[in-house]
Amino acid sequence: MNAPVRTTRVITQRRRPRGMPVPEDFAEAELPLAAPAEDEVLVENLWLSVDPYMRECMDAEWELGAPLEGRSIGRVVESRSAGLPVGTLVFHREGWRTHAVVAAAEVRVLPRYEGVATESFLGLLGGTGLTAYVALTRIARLRAGETVYVSAAAGGVGTAAGRLARLLGAGRIVGSAGSPAKVRLLTEELGYDAAFDHRAGPSLPDQLDRTAPDGIDVYVDNVGGAHLEAAIGAMREDGRIAWCGAVGQYNAGSAPAAPRNLFDLVEKSIRLEGFLVSRHRDAQAELERFLVPHLRSGRVTDRLHVTEGFERTVDAFLGMLRGENTGKAVVRLGRDAPERSAEPTP
Repeated sequence: MNAPVRTTRVITQRRRPRGMPVPEDFAEAELPLAAPAEDEVLVENLWLSVDPYMRECMDAEWELGAPLEGRSIGRVVESRSAGLPVGTLVFHREGWRTHAVVAAAEVRVLPRYEGVATESFLGLLGGTGLTAYVALTRIARLRAGETVYVSAAAGGVGTAAGRLARLLGAGRIVGSAGSPAKVRLLTEELGYDAAFDHRAGPSLPDQLDRTAPDGIDVYVDNVGGAHLEAAIGAMREDGRIAWCGAVGQYNAGSAPAAPRNLFDLVEKSIRLEGFLVSRHRDAQAELERFLVPHLRSGRVTDRLHVTEGFERTVDAFLGMLRGENTGKAVVRLGRDAPERSAEPTP
């Protein structure tokens, strides 16, 4: 029998960043780990998520010197909970570490869907896919045949939004990305009808006009700033904007000027709504019912940008902020063991 794990490697934040974070803002440490108490489990993390929202957490929310938090998938290796036997695969939020003691009430036992990879619960079936799904269905209320524009379209939420918009019946899907290679990926592999490199060529409004000459009905905003202004200008009457991110300003020293055409929201009867996916967790089962059949059939694949090894978690995070990922950025700590997770609810 293996000796119980009583230490964990963790990543902490050493200081508040100024602009773009650098490796020196973080530190790695090995900390003691208590044995699980009643109704707790010890989880060995297998997959970690790195996400844009974490950049804002660095400014004030995350405590300096404390282990950081994030979505994670792990395997129970020690249990004092009858409902979570050793070997169970679970989702929890004690990321940025190799092992964590977690209360049973704070984990979700992952359903087992034949033909669907476990790590998809950090991608299309996780918070990333849920964000895109909520943006399109609950916030923008996409209707069949409409034109959708997605900014940061090659990122995690952007790639999910493109796939989901197609499944939901969008008529035309256009996106912006940060390199010619990403533009090709969007149109050749990820189902976008057209895309443009926002760092090259004419202005954003001109590029959006060329890719969506008849205007747009729905905008999924992951960037804010100039992208939001361009989208408002291209929006048809009664258009809807689902605003879920502002990656264009997370590292800026000051907030960008508000879009200069905000009154167009009035003139065109446009609805703009910001949202946090954490307030829509009740949509998780709905997302799985909708998407799992498409994942099983192969009509949709979950594109993940995988970084290998816990020691490269900071590299994965900083690379994601620089836009180096295509698809959802995750870190793999180890190979999945045979699953002992629960069957999905019919």
